[in-house]
Amino acid sequence: MNDWPDRRTGDRSERYGRGSASPQPESARSMPHIQRRPAQPRRPQNPPQRPQVPPQSQGYDDRYQDGGYGNSPDPGYDSGYNTGQVYGSGSGGSDGRGGGGRRSGGDGGYVQGRPAPDWRRRIKLGALTLVVVVLAVSISTYFWADSKLKREVDLSKVIDRPESGDGTNYLIVGSDSREGMSDEEKKRLRTGSAEGKRTDSMMILHDGSNGPTLISLPRDSNVEIPTFKGSESGKTFQGTGRQVKLNAAYAEDGPELLVRTVEFNTGLHIDHYVEIGFGGFAKIVDAIGGVELDIPKAFKDKKSGADFKAGKQTLNGEQSLAFVRTRYAFAGSDLDRTKNQQKFLAALASQTATPSTIINPFKLYPTLGAGLDTLIVDKDMSLWSLANMFFAMKGVTGGDGTSMNMPISGSTGSNLVWDKAKVKQLVQQLNNDEKVTVTGN
Repeated sequence: MNDWPDRRTGDRSERYGRGSASPQPESARSMPHIQRRPAQPRRPQNPPQRPQVPPQSQGYDDRYQDGGYGNSPDPGYDSGYNTGQVYGSGSGGSDGRGGGGRRSGGDGGYVQGRPAPDWRRRIKLGALTLVVVVLAVSISTYFWADSKLKREVDLSKVIDRPESGDGTNYLIVGSDSREGMSDEEKKRLRTGSAEGKRTDSMMILHDGSNGPTLISLPRDSNVEIPTFKGSESGKTFQGTGRQVKLNAAYAEDGPELLVRTVEFNTGLHIDHYVEIGFGGFAKIVDAIGGVELDIPKAFKDKKSGADFKAGKQTLNGEQSLAFVRTRYAFAGSDLDRTKNQQKFLAALASQTATPSTIINPFKLYPTLGAGLDTLIVDKDMSLWSLANMFFAMKGVTGGDGTSMNMPISGSTGSNLVWDKAKVKQLVQQLNNDEKVTVTGN
């Protein structure tokens, strides 16, 4: 029986392959003259499991050629091996590993690689992350700063208060307190070592819709001590018409009596109290890197340590303290000093409330730390109210701001007497939140 495939003739002894007696080489590739139609392979009843496809490699295994079973190809079987396309070759720089965003496929073509990044989504996520971080830092900074305020002044102890007007009135006090200062700092800043504390400067800052108004109250102002309730004892002390210098009220019973005396002698309701000592003042200036001032005329003062030339210059903490304390170098004494204090505080606020300070944590935190550690405020003062005061102080030098001394009509020798008519008109304008037209000395 002839078991040769179709279209084959000849003797078996002439076939090539295993057991052939012919001298021809034994190789399937050396038989191009054979033309045959592929026959269905003989499969065992229980065919063996096909081998797993090994990981990709640069070559291939001859065992899996022609379907992996002898020399009979299986049209339905794909070994998964590259049939001619060499990974890493060809144009476009593809390396078969995702390079260039593409790789070679098993059929010699290309398949899509890693998708392009979604930049819109990334920008949204980045913006959201930034907002969350800014909010977290802002909230934590607020509570940190708020916790450092020394709310020690209880204005509820002040009796017989005038009615509140429009706008907000701050009583700003600079004291000669040496609290927290070392002996070396006292010597360097020329503050002396007196016990207790006295007021070195007093100002009323009105913040309203017609711009801020800063009014200096000379410490030598002649005022009447009214009936008041002791801040510590709670005992009521009846007024006797006693006339004293304004700073004596602070020395007698502290901030509460000072507020009571200012309100009684002006008729202006004080909403908030803010006090800072020598040491804190100097530290704030140093924390922001100094304050630039234009000093019109040179002056010296041995008591305060002032020694300034005319012209623009940057003052450090020590120099700034000397500048605002000097009085004996001026003909107007305390009145001229209050003008310098207004000028300096406005410059300090203007140069501190800037983006370069607020958004720079290396300047913001030292400045807040230096200032808040030494500030004494009333119990109802919030950090928001304090910030408003600071920005109102900055606006004093603006086009809508006004700075002045309390109007003076004369003196009793060493005490300065206020002009009662002008003071009444001034207070009326402030209570009505009108533009201030009254002028001071």
